[in-house]
Amino acid sequence: MRILFTCRPAYGHLFPLLPLANAAAAAGHEVVFGTGEAFVPQVRDLGFEVHRAGIGIGEAEAEAQKRHGADAGFLDVGITMFAELLPHSLLGDLTPLLPELRPDLVVYDMSDVGAGVAARRAGIPAVSVVIGRSMPPEILAVAAERLRPLWGELPADALFGDACVDVWPDSVRDPGTASVPTVFRMRPTPFDPDVPLPPLPEDGFVYLTLGTVVFGATDVLRGAIRALSRLDVDVLVALGPGDPSALGELPARVQVAGFVPQAEVLKHAGLVVHHGGTGTVLASLAAGLPQLILPQGADQFANAETLSALGAAKSLVGDAIRIPAIEAAARDLLTDPKPRDTARGIAAEIAKMPPPEQVLAEVVAWAS
Repeated sequence: MRILFTCRPAYGHLFPLLPLANAAAAAGHEVVFGTGEAFVPQVRDLGFEVHRAGIGIGEAEAEAQKRHGADAGFLDVGITMFAELLPHSLLGDLTPLLPELRPDLVVYDMSDVGAGVAARRAGIPAVSVVIGRSMPPEILAVAAERLRPLWGELPADALFGDACVDVWPDSVRDPGTASVPTVFRMRPTPFDPDVPLPPLPEDGFVYLTLGTVVFGATDVLRGAIRALSRLDVDVLVALGPGDPSALGELPARVQVAGFVPQAEVLKHAGLVVHHGGTGTVLASLAAGLPQLILPQGADQFANAETLSALGAAKSLVGDAIRIPAIEAAARDLLTDPKPRDTARGIAAEIAKMPPPEQVLAEVVAWAS
């Protein structure tokens, strides 16, 4: 089978597709990618055929702000970006590309709505991969209206489409997938870039990261480093594509790296302090670790709220993200066994979910 994977040109959108893409390649299927120009080299370096398709989030944001003005709020800028500019751009590129590539199946990250539209119009089975949580109902209602001319008769949630691969375990499952006609449950399987493992502190250290999108929030990182340095604990900071020099001089027990093999790092950590991105949330849960979440945008707030309500994490939002509060929350999470016990219970759920290889076979059978 020839399978087309599409994603936004960003690590947080590419990495969630790779467990299925790698499983497809290992099973002998022909895998091809479509993504924005900025990530064509990254996908090619992973060994996949890749075609430019759609614009990047930064380009869409610049155009949306140009339309609405620099002072416009999210409902103007964000909905224009995600419900108009990005899907229209991808649809425009995929429409002539699909007859050329002739895929038997399209797999797209849930935010890549234009791929679902293009596949539907071409009569090709398509499945979305859940990379976050569903939009709040009030935002979804506005987005649905803006998408209606593009999508036609919308499913209950345009992001999930008519079929999706859901990576959330039952304890923290997003209710948005309940209305999707076909749902494939899959164990969240982190993809780690091929980078060396940095020298690690003694087991039980704090792992601090803001992921691959909001890593530039250096004030938050600096504050978290200062707060954690007040505790009797080592700290490993993963900056991803960020610049270590932006952090300035570091305390003695703080170590900084770029990209790290996160799944391996989490085997040795005692606490994860992060932004609340879905990839880090699920990887930390799979490792049975408590989390301190400092959300910066998108669905990170929903992730923080969900895990905090469950007792697996603490969260600090907005003006509450202050050095004394970070120190106190981290101290509690390092000493209170309850968040760790809750996280370990969810880790056991995750371990029982179907692996990518099994889910791929189910999706292929469904598409056939």
